[in-house]
Amino acid sequence: MIIQRVVLNSRPGKNGVPVAENFRLEQSTIADTVQVGQVRVKTLYLSVDPYMRCRMNEDTGSDYLRPWQLAEVADGGGIGVVEESKYENLAEGDFVTSFTWPWQTVAILDGSLLQKLVPQLVNGRLSYFLGAAGITGLTALLGIREKGHVAMGANQTMVVSGAAGACGSLAGQIGRLEGCSRVVGIAGTDEKCSILVQEMGFDAAINYKKGNVAKQLRELCPGGVDVYFDNVGGDISDTVISQMNQNSHIILCGQISQYNKDVPYPPPLPPDIEKIQKERNITRERFLVLNYMDKQEASVLQLCQWIQEGKLKVR
Repeated sequence: MIIQRVVLNSRPGKNGVPVAENFRLEQSTIADTVQVGQVRVKTLYLSVDPYMRCRMNEDTGSDYLRPWQLAEVADGGGIGVVEESKYENLAEGDFVTSFTWPWQTVAILDGSLLQKLVPQLVNGRLSYFLGAAGITGLTALLGIREKGHVAMGANQTMVVSGAAGACGSLAGQIGRLEGCSRVVGIAGTDEKCSILVQEMGFDAAINYKKGNVAKQLRELCPGGVDVYFDNVGGDISDTVISQMNQNSHIILCGQISQYNKDVPYPPPLPPDIEKIQKERNITRERFLVLNYMDKQEASVLQLCQWIQEGKLKVR
């Protein structure tokens, strides 16, 4: 059978910015027959995520991320429909997902590595299983629950950077649902800021490309910052950390401003910011959602319930 697939054509270099030419779309073939234990799936959705920048390097800088190989098919979170099955727990027409879905139109996969999906849980919006009801939503929910120390009635203020992104937009809403009394987002356009406030229920949003971020933060968070959901790192995070309260908490979700640079993860803070962090006893621990997979099932059901109830808005 002839298929199309996306392969890694070249590496951008540890300090390079990725370009389209780093990838190549090509025709390939797969077997016409499915072996026992396998299923043939048609690809419906693929998730393209910031962490994949690290997979473009020969050394990902992380023991849990496997590098993509040159001239080999790329992979990541994906969803598809079973076209033929010789695996007892899956039948033709079932919707399935995997963290290691190949970027190709049709694939033959090991049935035991696939998770069956229930479309009704997300009102039929299958792609949500790669976003709000998938790893993205789990990262937001478990990050807040495991590292944010959010408590109902504690009058906490949360700041979210990269707030209009897939994870940040959910994190702000979940922070509110878990008990934060004030949620402020940081994003890069007026339109994004407007969406955060008018659609996602943030109290306020800062366009970091306009005006003085530190000044706006002081005005919007007069009592300081108790929880910081950090997606970006760099200058923005330094600015937020400098306004965090004693015994506050950083949820270290991502450092997207640093991914095109050859720096360790998490990147070290500048000396003056590190001094603030230590003096104020601010926690900043690496957070990896894959370490909490024992809580995956219950957490996904919680996310789906919020989606069905309209409490979690998804774009």
